[in-house]
Amino acid sequence: MNIFIPLLAGVLIGYTLRKRGKKLNVDLPMSAALLLLIFFMGVEAGKVEINAGWLLVSSIVFAALTIAGSVGMALLVGGRR
Repeated sequence: MNIFIPLLAGVLIGYTLRKRGKKLNVDLPMSAALLLLIFFMGVEAGKVEINAGWLLVSSIVFAALTIAGSVGMALLVGGRR
């Protein structure tokens, strides 16, 4: 619910400024907010402890099975030419 209040406030302010014909340049604040969001997401991701070896092996196995399934379905549906 916290995210909807600023969103609705922004929509109302934008709608009000549109009626008055004023152009508001929000490129710089939006870029700064986006960079801060990405930074804090990285901080949160860095806090998580993972077993990198197990993650690597499971990712490789998942990718191999995905490729094998796709090739198998292509051969099943399309056949060899």
